This record gives sequence, C-alpha cells and structure tokens, in this order.
Amino acid sequence: MARTDAQWTLDFEIKDGARVEALAKAGAILKGWGLTMPAGEPLTPHFGLHDFYRIGEIEYWIVNDLDNQYCGKFLFLFDNQRCPLHHHIVKDETFFIVRGRVVMTAGEKTFEMKEGEVFKMPPNTDHTFLAAGGPALVLEVSLPSVQFDNVFADQRIGNDGVI
Repeated sequence: MARTDAQWTLDFEIKDGARVEALAKAGAILKGWGLTMPAGEPLTPHFGLHDFYRIGEIEYWIVNDLDNQYCGKFLFLFDNQRCPLHHHIVKDETFFIVRGRVVMTAGEKTFEMKEGEVFKMPPNTDHTFLAAGGPALVLEVSLPSVQFDNVFADQRIGNDGVI
C-alpha cells in the first residue's frame, strides 16, 4: 500500500552531520529572508544519488491531506541545486516562486521563473527545476504526495525510478 506520510522518503535522505549542516545553512538563509518555515521535521532528499548539493532539496511540508486531496510544501534549493527529472502519475502541481530564480523544464520547454511567478504542472509531464543565481524557495500546492507516484528518469532513484 502507498504511504501518504513522509516516512517512505527516509532511504533517500541525507543523514547525521550532513543533514544538520544543510538544515543550518538553509535556516540561516531563510532567517536572512525574514521567513519562518512550518513546524515539523523537514525532509532532505538526495534522491538516492548521494550528491545532495547538486541533486536534492529541502522540503518543509505544510500539509499532505489525502482525505481532502491537497498538499502544500515549501521546496528550498541551494544555488545550482536541482530536483531530478521526473513526472507524477496522478499528482497535479502548481509552483509559486517565493524567493530567488528557478530554471524550470516542463516537457520540451525550459524557462526561467522569478519571484512571484506561478506555473501549473499537469500530471505525466516530465519536469525538473534548478535554483539559478542563488538559493531559491518554491511553494508547491498540489494533490497529495503519495508513495509510488514519482517516476524519475534516472533509474538509480528508487532502484527502479519509482518512489
């Protein structure tokens, strides 16, 4: 059965001192921006590739409500950090750039998004995004995040590309 909490991501996260260091660095940047993230333990996925500052992100979940079919989370990326190319089987997402600049690729289109810009990502659309010219903070509003709805181009992620 697919999980709807964040526990299924634990095998794909940085751990121990590396995690503490990444969260402290992100926390200092967010504090400098005058922002407070939601309470709770952030996720720090390296997506199984063990190269967090190149391919990874920090996720601050606001809500993941399966019953009411909505999810909200902040995605923090360090400069030049990328979320790997993937698509969702079911999840429909909308991205809002809170801080920084993001280079977004959706399908065959690549474009830059700046603070205040919004992009809706339909299901089954291959996408990736990269913080460009400094760290970035993205608000994702979507259908719930559930296990096995993330299909990654890199087959090393989740051993079969699906997590």
